[in-house]
Amino acid sequence: MLRRIAILGLGIVATATLARAAEPKVGDPAPAFSLQGSDGKTHALADYKGKSAVVLAWFPKAGTPGCTKECRSFAAAGDTLKDLKVAYFTASVDEAGKNKEFAESVNADYPILSDPSKEVAKAYGVVHKGREVAERWTFYIDKEGIIRDIDKKVDVAKAADGVAAKVKELKLGQ
Repeated sequence: MLRRIAILGLGIVATATLARAAEPKVGDPAPAFSLQGSDGKTHALADYKGKSAVVLAWFPKAGTPGCTKECRSFAAAGDTLKDLKVAYFTASVDEAGKNKEFAESVNADYPILSDPSKEVAKAYGVVHKGREVAERWTFYIDKEGIIRDIDKKVDVAKAADGVAAKVKELKLGQ
């Protein structure tokens, strides 16, 4: 009996430590990623280092009402976002095929990234104990790979407008 409690106790401590370590904060280096996009290409944070800021907008599940509104917002604001000179992506833990179909259904003119292994999502803290799909959080990463802001209260209908305003506020496109 004591052996079980001791092992369980260690498991709880280890889980709590991992949960704290898994959620990056503003000012931290952004976790590296290399994920397949709905455009068939692999997109990696390292590809943009020193060249462009990156916006990574996680959403819970392709095809659901809120996620559809959010991704349509990005598609509708494509010209505005491209003018900001930042790389931007939405991302989920859905399979690449599902996100490709979803991207087509919302007329996405940007890549929707897939992380079915959830490894990157866990590194960003958007998938954690008790949550199997990603949190709806948007990360703003500067050209050097440092997180400059994290939006945890995304308005799905105006997601792209919020991104444009935040990119300008943080001066990430310069």
